[in-house]
Amino acid sequence: MARFEPAALPELLPVFYRRLFPHGPYGRWLSYGGVVKNYFQLREFSFTLRDDVYLRFQSFGSPQELERELQKINPYKIDIGAVYSHRPNQHNTVHLGAFQPQEKELVFDIDMTDYDDVRTCCSSADICSKCWTLMTIAVRIIDRALVEDLGVRHRLWVYSGRRGVHCWVCDDAVRKWSPALRAAAVEYLSLVKGGADTVKKVTLSQPVHPFIRRSVAVVEKYFEEFALLGQDVLGSPEKWAKVLALLPEGILGFGAENENMGFKWAKNENTGSKYGAEFPRKKDSVQRWELLRARAERERERGRAGWPEWEVMLQLCFPRLDVNVSKGLGHLLKSPFSVHPKTGRISVPLDLQRLDQFDPFAVPTISSLCQELDAAGSDGEQEDGGETEPKRRTRGERGGFGVGDGHPLLALPPNPPDYRKTSLAPYVRLFERFVEGLESARRGERIRRSDLQGDF
Repeated sequence: MARFEPAALPELLPVFYRRLFPHGPYGRWLSYGGVVKNYFQLREFSFTLRDDVYLRFQSFGSPQELERELQKINPYKIDIGAVYSHRPNQHNTVHLGAFQPQEKELVFDIDMTDYDDVRTCCSSADICSKCWTLMTIAVRIIDRALVEDLGVRHRLWVYSGRRGVHCWVCDDAVRKWSPALRAAAVEYLSLVKGGADTVKKVTLSQPVHPFIRRSVAVVEKYFEEFALLGQDVLGSPEKWAKVLALLPEGILGFGAENENMGFKWAKNENTGSKYGAEFPRKKDSVQRWELLRARAERERERGRAGWPEWEVMLQLCFPRLDVNVSKGLGHLLKSPFSVHPKTGRISVPLDLQRLDQFDPFAVPTISSLCQELDAAGSDGEQEDGGETEPKRRTRGERGGFGVGDGHPLLALPPNPPDYRKTSLAPYVRLFERFVEGLESARRGERIRRSDLQGDF
């Protein structure tokens, strides 16, 4: 894969917006079949340009007008906002208080930085294959709950391009949800509570809610891979002290007079408790966790209710939502198929059928896509008799992918869509299938209403 250099974005973005961005299905998505007159025209877009120039309250008369604007200004980032009562680009001409958001997709933003207290492999914006498992768990838990518990159908899951995932819930009824309904959904889907100073962030009440039980079933599939092997959470006294602090004394086998029991287990095996003596002798996190689970099960058999091991598993692995993104209508979220300016990766849809195989580092970058376009163009020219020497010379002189009418990647016609020649194609096809699902449901609803009205 071609190495991405952020400094090359001004040269690469014109190629991306003219030849790679899926303008057709993108416009169909946000138009929603014209469900309301001027629906697309009332949508807010915002653009981040070079040097962090930020343009809010942009709106367009049609998807074609948006396409022309994208190809004109080549934004570093696209954000999508709500559908407003008036055209966003005219908000300054509207009477104070009259300009209000009317509806928007229910969106979720899950960012890896919110898990920094439970991952040891990376921190901040860094990710790796070990901690990416957290995003897989988050998608599995939230998506199941959206479908089975909240009854929604049309969900678009998208990789952010760097360290997280987004979800767009696009059902007609959900787009009309009030802030109160959105807040209730977020509250239902949230479990980890408390800030950096809170030690125990998950406490389960009895009986355990079915949503939590089903979430535990998801976590159990990944817990050993992520927590016990990837993060080795019980691998050393410093690490296991954090886990043991979440468990009740009955499981630990210590009385209230013993503090910092995790470190005491490591330093003193003659504590009067076989669990204190046995725990540090186990060879790894897997065996130590099995010891704790067995002790929890014995405590339940003695009539001491509770699922403390579930509380630990959920605190380490349960999704952590940015509640502010989901609750209100006015918050914007990065658009699918944006280019991340730091990594160059494209914000692409996720295939839930192959979620466990998704590799964020294999996502195409704008550099690799332009290189693929260049190779595809060269192959075609060679088949027609070879590439001309002036084009070779132009590319070499400009030191890569330049801009302007003379650039080889911009000189070629944009139809049919050139993303089909690149590794972006399967992601666009996923997006097209999502849009087709929306359109099919809309047609079915129209037929149903027609039948109810007796229109034959």
